[in-house]
Amino acid sequence: MWMRLLLAVPILFMTNMLHVPFETGIPGLNIANILFVLVAGALIVGGRKYRPLEGRGQLTTPLLLLFGALTFGFVMAQATSPGDVMLDITYLKNLVFYPLLYFLYRRCGQGLKGTRQLIILVMAVAAIAGLEAVREGIDYGFGSYSETHRAAGPFGEDYGSSNRAGVFYAMFLPMFVAMILFFRKQKFWQVAAIGGATILIVAIMVTYSRQSYLIALVGIALLLLRRNVVLAALIGVLMLPAISFLPEGVTQRVAETEQKDAVGSEKLDVSTASRFEIWDGAIEMWSKRPLGVGLNRFKESIGDYVPRYAGYDAHNMYVLMLAECGLFGVGALLYLLWRMLRMGMGFTRAVPRSDAEAKALSLGFILVVISAAMGNVYGSPFFEGAVMANVWILCGLMEHYIALKRRGAAAASGVATTEAFSVPAVASTRIGERFPLAARIAPGRYPGQE
Repeated sequence: MWMRLLLAVPILFMTNMLHVPFETGIPGLNIANILFVLVAGALIVGGRKYRPLEGRGQLTTPLLLLFGALTFGFVMAQATSPGDVMLDITYLKNLVFYPLLYFLYRRCGQGLKGTRQLIILVMAVAAIAGLEAVREGIDYGFGSYSETHRAAGPFGEDYGSSNRAGVFYAMFLPMFVAMILFFRKQKFWQVAAIGGATILIVAIMVTYSRQSYLIALVGIALLLLRRNVVLAALIGVLMLPAISFLPEGVTQRVAETEQKDAVGSEKLDVSTASRFEIWDGAIEMWSKRPLGVGLNRFKESIGDYVPRYAGYDAHNMYVLMLAECGLFGVGALLYLLWRMLRMGMGFTRAVPRSDAEAKALSLGFILVVISAAMGNVYGSPFFEGAVMANVWILCGLMEHYIALKRRGAAAASGVATTEAFSVPAVASTRIGERFPLAARIAPGRYPGQE
């Protein structure tokens, strides 16, 4: 129980870290690092009980490859445009740190009940974060759209963090929707999921993040299609007239994507147009520096290609990795996302159709990955702890959860498992009967032998 409580602390903290302004006074060391060390130390001291159920993690290789790409970018930065080395080391450490949570939670050592509780806690934290945004939205009002009246929840103190908040809510929304669709016999959890989904949908609306609107719609549509094509089409038809009931600010925000100039011609709004200009500059940057300008050098370099946006972020994680770490960087990022998606698809194949809980969580996880990938097209929150830490934790928990499900299924079908391999109990019995000498050499290994 004490280990489960310890594992719960980072889940609660990471999303809400800006609410805990605790500083250690040591550069590069914060409370998130301290929590990581405490949990890692407890797992190591716990011994064999906290070893991963399955050998090498499914994300181990792609994460190591990504870390290698980031380190390469760091070396390039020091070689071509050296600056404050300690600042760059801290920046690299922050990028690498949060994905390490995956390695911790895949070896959490919890049983099925405990792992399920931690997954529920991840979802509950997302819903509570959504409530904070809803409260801000109520305070601002749901009238006409205003750039400064955008909810950011626990992700920042002003509207500048609204896009990150919207991406976070849109990532976790599919987990709740999947529970609604597949938990037919678990009414309590189905009702709880309806409540969580409602909170996140309203939270997404009050962030006025257009990319989050799109991500949420895509996630829900894919789940509906997976559940029932006819149902998806029916809901789609019914939703069309419902658009008129959306708050005015939401429809106004979406309509701002295209505006008319003085002569009546359609043009993109300033926010959208600026991103395309920055991306064009980033592509030119990469064409002149194919190996990348170096880690943490985009903002100081983009002004050489697009002077009016000097000091700006790329607002696209893939463009940022290409510009700073070259093809190695963006390739490693895409490979990691692909492996995360494959892992989720493997989860759905590993559990029977009759297991509604595992099926819902697996499908929801796949949509979390897709949403995370989409959320980095119009922004770059992939390495931000408040946004992504609980996604990495969910990756580790889901891998452990499905491993437990596999073991349970193997035990139910009469298969004895070990860490390295599994052998049917009946087969080992026959080996012992047919080769008595083997039974003498390895006493107790074969059932039915002395």
